[in-house]
Amino acid sequence: METISDSHKITLPVTGMSCASCAVSVESMLKHTAGVADAGVNYANQSVWIDYDPGVTTLPELDKVLQGVGYGLIIQEDEEDASAEQEKIQQEHYQHIKKSTIWAGILSAPVVVIGMFFMDRFAAGNYIMMALTLPVLAIFGREFFVNAWKLAGHGKANMDTLVALSTGIAFLFSVFNTFSPQFWHERGLHPHVYFEAAAVVIFFILLGKLLEERAKSNTSDALKKLIGLQPKTVRMKRDGVESEVAIREVLIGDEIIIRSGEKIPVDGKVVSGQSFVDESLMTGEPLPAEKKAGEQVFAGTINQNGSFNFRAEKVGKNTVLAQIIKTVQQAQGSKAPVQKLVDKIAGVFVPIVIGIAILTFISWMFFGGENALTHALLTSVSVLVIACPCALGLATPTAIMVGVGKGAQNNILIRDAESLEKAHAVNAVILDKTGTLTEGHPQVTDWHWADSVENRNIHEAAIRALENRSEHPLAQAVARYISIDLSVKVKDFQSVTGSGVRGRVEDGNYLIGTFGFLEKEGVVINTELIEQAENLRNAAKTVVGVAHNGIHIALIAIADKLKATSAEAVAQLQKQGIEVYMLTGDNQQTAAAVAREVGITEYQAEVKPDDKMQFVKKLQSEGKVVAMVGDGINDSQALAQADVSVAMGKGSDIAMDVAKMTLITSDLMVLPKALKLSKKTVKTIKQNLFWAFIYNVIGIPVAAGVLYPFNGFLLDPMIAGAAMALSSVSVVTNSLRLRGAKL
Repeated sequence: METISDSHKITLPVTGMSCASCAVSVESMLKHTAGVADAGVNYANQSVWIDYDPGVTTLPELDKVLQGVGYGLIIQEDEEDASAEQEKIQQEHYQHIKKSTIWAGILSAPVVVIGMFFMDRFAAGNYIMMALTLPVLAIFGREFFVNAWKLAGHGKANMDTLVALSTGIAFLFSVFNTFSPQFWHERGLHPHVYFEAAAVVIFFILLGKLLEERAKSNTSDALKKLIGLQPKTVRMKRDGVESEVAIREVLIGDEIIIRSGEKIPVDGKVVSGQSFVDESLMTGEPLPAEKKAGEQVFAGTINQNGSFNFRAEKVGKNTVLAQIIKTVQQAQGSKAPVQKLVDKIAGVFVPIVIGIAILTFISWMFFGGENALTHALLTSVSVLVIACPCALGLATPTAIMVGVGKGAQNNILIRDAESLEKAHAVNAVILDKTGTLTEGHPQVTDWHWADSVENRNIHEAAIRALENRSEHPLAQAVARYISIDLSVKVKDFQSVTGSGVRGRVEDGNYLIGTFGFLEKEGVVINTELIEQAENLRNAAKTVVGVAHNGIHIALIAIADKLKATSAEAVAQLQKQGIEVYMLTGDNQQTAAAVAREVGITEYQAEVKPDDKMQFVKKLQSEGKVVAMVGDGINDSQALAQADVSVAMGKGSDIAMDVAKMTLITSDLMVLPKALKLSKKTVKTIKQNLFWAFIYNVIGIPVAAGVLYPFNGFLLDPMIAGAAMALSSVSVVTNSLRLRGAKL
């Protein structure tokens, strides 16, 4: 593989692919082109990602390389235009296949009737069949021959090669027998013709492609629904003038007008008006959220009753919805590990089949007796027809596409196929506490002063000023709780990660943080408050101490309410045979209380970010497949280390960037669903691969005539064509069953 110094990665639609071997050919051609570092093709959604150096090669040049073997790239500056162009081409292709299939069927029907029932009734029968079969091959099956010829020029082969060889040989042999029957009569043999086989094979393969195209279009329904959430136009106010413009014209800072029932086009912040917005797409919450000045709104969500104006903050590819769509597209186009093995098999499959067909022909010529040539031709043609690798190529990507789409519909955003495949084997789940098991919105529940403390209002104002400087959720909870707003100045502020804050307010030095932090700084914990602190910790509350000029003056209790479904989610995971662990930076008593409430027996308290990662490594060293679920920056190391990483949708950006799965909701019950979805997807892949292989494992020997010595059975090429079509359709249909799966 070539090393690229200044690479650029892009995903583009591909045209002209008709089978899994086509995908392998496209991938191979691109990988061996100067300037391309790597490339990957997804046959199911007809796309390719290319990592290339624009300084060495250009997209039009890459397109030209593929056009030389019958494929092409759809190159558009705008991804939406590229998708629209691909959909247009696919629709035209579908209509073309539909028309070809209908006409091939109309012309093949009389050929079958004559060949089966009136072969010897009238002399012109062969000529009529030849005249009807010729347009089936030359017009409606022309692409098979054209593509096979182009590939042959580059030393490659695919399904089109098999079809062209089998039907072409059958047709030419039949033409020879039609015009020169005496050649066989002189040798005491009857000149058989196989016009009906050639015509019907083309018809069945076209019919299989038609059904396959229709079924494949259904595998991306979830993505189409997501894209459909984006309105095409938007009503906005710019320079005091209201106008309706295309969504692509919206700029950051524009004021957007939203009326009752309208979809919100971009992300932003409400500046005027009030309404309720259905945000179930983003949060999974069934109840609409109230929106007023200062509140965030997101693209794709639906306004309910009122109307409001908001200021655009994220537009185009940067909206949350656009990122979700991009992630789904990339995941549907990514390859599961098993698919890489399948690709290798598909790459050598066609040459092997051609070899088997040649060996079959030679064997029959040597051991076939008086009808050796006839049987040799029949069996070798049947082998070429039945051994289509389409089902093999569709087995994994169709299941992945439907699985990823099903996840998106259930608030599970899957970033790649590998994580979807791996998740089925998870037997250990690590849960962060804050924001994962709990709401992530801590609130002050108790405040106790030491009896000797005076001027409490002044102290509260100082505490608020210090806590406002900190970004820690507990500090923010304390700042929100204090209503006093005295104008005080903070000096020498310092935040100590995982411990607390220190600073100087007016003439007093303050410490706010854990009791351990206070003791480390030389503060003696007030005996009056120790017993109260223990009781509060046992009630699953976090206790924060406050010291002024080295004297312990107060304690503050903060609680983060458990999510309503946390205990049920843990029970569901344990029911699936999965070990559940909880890791938290909180103190031992709070951790114990929360673990007890949700039913977790294995937990660790007061752990640092690196400790979480080490715990993941420890479980992995014991042979466990570990899923880490978290929502904060402190979880990112553990998320990166885990076999399957899951971020809560309302968590930090870095957690969602690192994680391979994101739950677009605060409901932890979605986690068991995600693991169940993985199991069902992997089961579907295995079923698909079984059917794809079994057709060939059984079909090729039968087509070669292995049953003939026992019962005189030879597989007719027409039946072989029907079986080949059925294999692809059955695989895609089986994948589509995932859409109705119960999670």
